[in-house]
Amino acid sequence: MTGGKGVLRIGTRGSMLALQQSTHVKESLEALWPGLRVELKIIKTTGDKILDVPLAKVGGKGLFVKEIEDALLAREVDIAVHSVKDVPAELPDGLAIGTIPLREDPRDVLILRSGAKLSDLPEGARAGTSSLRRRAQLLRLRPDLNIENLRGNLDTRLRKLGEGLYDAIILAAAGLHRMGWKDRISAYLDETEFVPAIGQGAVGIEVRVEDDTIRRFLAPLHHSETALAVEAERSLLKELEGGCQVPIGGHARVLGEDLELTGLVASLDGKRVFRTTLKAPRKEASALGVRLARELLDSGAGEILDEIYRK
Repeated sequence: MTGGKGVLRIGTRGSMLALQQSTHVKESLEALWPGLRVELKIIKTTGDKILDVPLAKVGGKGLFVKEIEDALLAREVDIAVHSVKDVPAELPDGLAIGTIPLREDPRDVLILRSGAKLSDLPEGARAGTSSLRRRAQLLRLRPDLNIENLRGNLDTRLRKLGEGLYDAIILAAAGLHRMGWKDRISAYLDETEFVPAIGQGAVGIEVRVEDDTIRRFLAPLHHSETALAVEAERSLLKELEGGCQVPIGGHARVLGEDLELTGLVASLDGKRVFRTTLKAPRKEASALGVRLARELLDSGAGEILDEIYRK
């Protein structure tokens, strides 16, 4: 291991939420394997440095993982802990998401300065988000809102709302839950109507493919049903060839021996929304994602993707 005998090093971003997630993995490993020492190595990513430009204009998802993956490939760290929604559909050669623990709440949530639900916002209210997926779905529900770019870590976004820069912001429930800030949530948005990001609420532990010893340490943290759901969602994303430049959502859940997957592709203005739900045996998770993507493309979503990528 990179940290010396008996020391396992975790590569992580330095935000409060990233450190909370990585610390949870560290403490879980140390509890499972007495004598194993785990250290965190904070790595600043490009996404952490560029905070004044929408993600869609500066490269999208890979901005939050590339430097950490480089450190993993260079053996400067042994594992990397990511929010799965930040991880591109294609991983670098030699790396894999080896472990996915139990998923937190995958839903998006609304946080208002006043009021308790989306309909409480006055016409022309300012809603903050950096996500094209959230923007499109908000505009579908409330085309009268002014959607403004909002970047920064979770605490920064909440602070900006408190300062009156926005009337409402949209965040992931999982981050607020993990930070113990549930009391800030005004309303949860139903995941079948307001489709979450691919992998939202899930943590992925990335490893070098050949590191069998590391995989053995991580195995007890793996949650098979969460992993199946994430596999279907990421298969959908890969088939759509999507990233942060396109409003794409996907959410899967295990129902007994079956897997149900909902996928969404929307135009940037929210006026055209394609949403489909399919089921398949859980053993066909990856194939389900491909099949759903092709149905969305055939139904008209392909035209939206072509228009966006031509810009």
